[in-house]
Amino acid sequence: MAAYLIVRVTITDPEKFGEYLKHSPRLVGKAGGRYLARGGEVTTLEGPEETNRMVVLEFPSAEVAKDFYHSEEYGMVKALREGAGDASFVVVDGLEDGAWEAIFEESNTHSLG
Repeated sequence: MAAYLIVRVTITDPEKFGEYLKHSPRLVGKAGGRYLARGGEVTTLEGPEETNRMVVLEFPSAEVAKDFYHSEEYGMVKALREGAGDASFVVVDGLEDGAWEAIFEESNTHSLG
């Protein structure tokens, strides 16, 4: 089942962070991941305004995402962004095949009125 790595970054040193950005996509791809969103425009719909850089990556599983993050090779690249800002990395499991259809069908049995 796919898993998603969600990253929030407050960049304090854009030049230094840029060095990290030059290398991380290669390692994401090498690990079997892909970017779904990478620092695009962010619009807050509810809650405190989000001003951080947001990134969403998809990996084949949570284990693959964790292995990527904890790999020696990514550790070397991650060191490039030390002192360039503060980041939060969170992995969340995706839905199993057919789960969305079941959730959608169940929701159709409820009404507000």
